[in-house]
Amino acid sequence: MRTFDRSSDYLDAAREMADSGRPALARMLAEEAADRTPDAQEAASILAQFPGRTLRREG
Repeated sequence: MRTFDRSSDYLDAAREMADSGRPALARMLAEEAADRTPDAQEAASILAQFPGRTLRREG
């Protein structure tokens, strides 16, 4: 069973989803990885690797 404790766990899963043709799920996982990344430039780089609009609901 996979655990998601670190940003890199989410990023690895995002790459797997992108490779398997699931771009929306990949983007969601990448957003979570970016949120868990303390460095703003690194977070922006993560999101740039997985383009698309967010599926998050605000408010």
